[in-house]
Amino acid sequence: MKASIIIVTWNGKQHLPDCLESLQSQTFHDFEVIVVDNGSTDGSLEYLRARHPWVQVVQLPENTGFAHGNNSGFSHSRGDYIITLNNDTMAEPGWLGELVAVADAHPEAGMVASRICNFTDRDQIDSLGFRVCRDGMSRGAFRLQRYSALTMSPVEEILFPSACVALYRRSMIDQIGFFDEDFFAFCEDTDLGLRGRLAGWGALLASEAVVYHKYSQTTGVFSPFKLHLVERNHYWVALKTFPVSWILLLPFFTVVRFLVQVVTVVHGAGAGGEFLASESRRSCLWAILRGMRDAVAGTPAILRKRSLVMRTRKLSHRHYLQLLKRYRLTFRELLDQGPVISDQ
Repeated sequence: MKASIIIVTWNGKQHLPDCLESLQSQTFHDFEVIVVDNGSTDGSLEYLRARHPWVQVVQLPENTGFAHGNNSGFSHSRGDYIITLNNDTMAEPGWLGELVAVADAHPEAGMVASRICNFTDRDQIDSLGFRVCRDGMSRGAFRLQRYSALTMSPVEEILFPSACVALYRRSMIDQIGFFDEDFFAFCEDTDLGLRGRLAGWGALLASEAVVYHKYSQTTGVFSPFKLHLVERNHYWVALKTFPVSWILLLPFFTVVRFLVQVVTVVHGAGAGGEFLASESRRSCLWAILRGMRDAVAGTPAILRKRSLVMRTRKLSHRHYLQLLKRYRLTFRELLDQGPVISDQ
């Protein structure tokens, strides 16, 4: 089996027809589809059994999160390549064949990203791989730009892919592990991607492998639930994978980010405009504070995990710093492009 596609869903029945029908239309056929249902109550299981009996279903009793859901799917997979795919996506017919071809041609790459564009405006970029801020926040590269305005080769180097649509080589997962389930959801792909780079694996973009994404359809664009997890998890990413010199500067860059956030709110631009339009501003602020509190509370456990990460490290300190600087995202870029959240 060449590829295993894992789709984690939670009350996402309305998205499944577009997603699964696009997989049935793929020109490449050596793959399996594993749908992990995270305790849905909207009839997703009944729909899958009635309309898509060819899909392997892993039924979980409750919502265990994106990370655990994918790990559960991985335990049932057989493919050489493990592909995570959001339920609110639709793939072009040649997507999988192109993605697999790039992975086959580049055995040094442990991760391959797709061109992810907006579901309704298909020239608007959602993600072409990810970039990272100095505090661990991350966002899709070129987000909201027009793909037609860019000049892209069929294969480009990136820092790591968004788990919205990502190919991971099984041999890399066997070496470094899959998603960290303590993250529950959000930023777990940043953690996995940086662990893979530290272990010496490359990451590429297959720009001709195209998927369309309905951004933030599962959790909402600006929900307190999402903000809490992102605020907590991005600190954990930094503590697990950043150079010590960057970790020591985390308090400083946190202050810088909050100052930039205040400016965007005052001007009503990007994330600031989204925040002003939100009906739960107080809840959002509290969610951010709780995220910071929980990040601090979890620090001892995260530092123990850092020691395990460093055991698989092959990339030199100098080369890792070069990577982080090459794919650095400024706070202005992060906040001007919309809500302060990475998305799956």
